[in-house]
Amino acid sequence: MPYRNNRRNTNNNINDYENLPPSGDVVLSSADRTLMVVVAFLVVIGLMATFSAGAPKAMDLGQNPASFAIKQFAYLVVGFFGLKYFMKLDYKKLRDWAVPFAWFVIIMLALVDFTPLGVIVNGARRWIMLGPIQFQPSEMTKLAAILLLANAFHRDGNLFDTTKWARYFIPILIMVFLVFKQPNLSMVVLLFLTSCVMYLSIAGSIKYMIAAGLGLIGAIAGGFMMFGHKLLHGYQMQRIQIWLNPNSDPYGAGYNIIQSLLAFAAGGFWGVGYGNSKQKLAWLPEGHTDFIFAVIAEELGFLGCFLIIGLFWTFIHRGIIIASRANDMYGKLLAVGITLSIGLQAFINMSVSSSLIPATGVPLPFISYGGTSLIVSLCMVGILLNISKKRIKRIKNYERNY
Repeated sequence: MPYRNNRRNTNNNINDYENLPPSGDVVLSSADRTLMVVVAFLVVIGLMATFSAGAPKAMDLGQNPASFAIKQFAYLVVGFFGLKYFMKLDYKKLRDWAVPFAWFVIIMLALVDFTPLGVIVNGARRWIMLGPIQFQPSEMTKLAAILLLANAFHRDGNLFDTTKWARYFIPILIMVFLVFKQPNLSMVVLLFLTSCVMYLSIAGSIKYMIAAGLGLIGAIAGGFMMFGHKLLHGYQMQRIQIWLNPNSDPYGAGYNIIQSLLAFAAGGFWGVGYGNSKQKLAWLPEGHTDFIFAVIAEELGFLGCFLIIGLFWTFIHRGIIIASRANDMYGKLLAVGITLSIGLQAFINMSVSSSLIPATGVPLPFISYGGTSLIVSLCMVGILLNISKKRIKRIKNYERNY
């Protein structure tokens, strides 16, 4: 009987990560190998696509045709070290990092919006220039918001706790305001959707969600009635109009999406072959960044698109499984937030390229050229892989009493 009772007590506590002893008394399993393989495939495809889509752009700038791919590989190396670091770091320690990291991101966003360090590209001030280093702080808001929300909700889903508002929610609102001011509406939408999913994942009140949604719709409707076109930037209103009818301005605002659709049409089922895209030569702007999925569609056809969609679908599937098997609620929330943030970003980018939604400036995770996006995404994957490790309490000095 004592033997059975000991087994029962051990099993009852085996998944209680909150009460586990120090790491020396815990057995860690290996990380999710399927997720690692999926991310490796996406990164390799991204390097190949960046080289193919970026070569014409680089030559036009008088640079080495492989310059974008070389830079992307350098970012990959940095991101790999970040992945390895967060993969080994106990994710529970991230609780203490959440608030300081959020305020660091807020300072970076403020430098972009209110100082000469902010760099304007394509009409948006989203980049910060520090000597030879150029990065996009808005990409870091995804991880900052996920960490803050996981801290706020891992014990309960109370939205009206004044301590939570002062410590976690107000920094998120400040980040959203600064990102919207850049302007970067697509990132605001991504943050909002990720926050909603994380709240619902802890059985948050649907009534509150409906009330908040109705309030948001009412605020937007009232804003349009009071301020009209001033509520959104002019180019954002134009994007919506062009999305509905791109042929209304085929050589202006509708040019990108028309050329993107032509790339999809030219690719067909099999594609024209790797490196043989015509749209990337002179017709499709930003083919190595926002519209890289269209270049892939032209070169690799439906099969290439199906492969990438399948890889991201597998990423989301494994992320949800990792969240469901996590040892504590904090890990579950982190896994849900990271999985949905990367998955939604991929969906938005691919939907823009195929004209399913209006054009936005969201890169395709792991594939589009961009150092900040790649490094942040790999660090988030490192945290997700860390959570995927099973943690089992080590049993010491066990004696069987019969």
